[in-house]
Amino acid sequence: MKKNIKISIFIAVFITFFSCDDKVDVDVPEAAPRLVIEASLDWEKGTSGNNQTIKLSTSTPFFQNTLNTSVIGATVKVTNNDSNAVFNFVDQNDGTYTVNNFVPVLNNSYTLEVIYDGEMYTATENLTPITEINEVFQSLEGGFDDELLDVNITYNDPAPLGNYYMIRMQEVGDLFPLIETRSDEFTNGNVQEEFFEKEEDTDDPTKQFNPGDEVNIKLYGISERYYNFISLLIEQYDSAGNPFATTPAEIRGNCINLTNEANYAFGYFRVTEFDQVDYTFQ
Repeated sequence: MKKNIKISIFIAVFITFFSCDDKVDVDVPEAAPRLVIEASLDWEKGTSGNNQTIKLSTSTPFFQNTLNTSVIGATVKVTNNDSNAVFNFVDQNDGTYTVNNFVPVLNNSYTLEVIYDGEMYTATENLTPITEINEVFQSLEGGFDDELLDVNITYNDPAPLGNYYMIRMQEVGDLFPLIETRSDEFTNGNVQEEFFEKEEDTDDPTKQFNPGDEVNIKLYGISERYYNFISLLIEQYDSAGNPFATTPAEIRGNCINLTNEANYAFGYFRVTEFDQVDYTFQ
């Protein structure tokens, strides 16, 4: 009996040892590269908004480690559809295209046109205004945990229904910001209050907000279409690793290929006004 047990253990160890060396090749389909358009023309309250940048790159397969995907040699322009003013963006030969004479006009319609590799891409958006940030303050009561510091802002939602907002909060030193979206569907015409709080981490208290931490908060006025677009992106990002989440799907922006509809671009063209505030925790 003991001999049989030893033989069984040896066979199990033998199979385990050699099974670890088996190589499994998975054939992952790769899509052709697409143009990626990062065109966020954001106008800060109280500034001229003349300097704007649009970034062009190409998508890459998931397992490819290509670092430089910048697109150069494209033609980029933005037209104000109300005044017919045209703003030609200059190629900086690093994937960015810049202009220093852009004229932002609230509620005007703007059209982006990109010509790349013999194909024309276009998108249209209205320049959405934003209300001012009333105040910024810290508290222990606004968040989910009354023992953790959080930062709060308030702003007045205008009376007409149909306002959409994006709030971007980034702590100095963090690589990525926290982004939230809001609509006034159930809060129209009221004072809005938003808060940001980091989860408690007993192993590393520095990951929570602490006195001396500095944050920047931006409040954007966005269109309904961009609200739907960015909300879906946030939802997919937040559900990463959740086995019960819906399967991620490709989310298309508003950039259309007029030459070849099937070869659409990734990204979004937005034109917004924003207000911002910096805050240091006490």
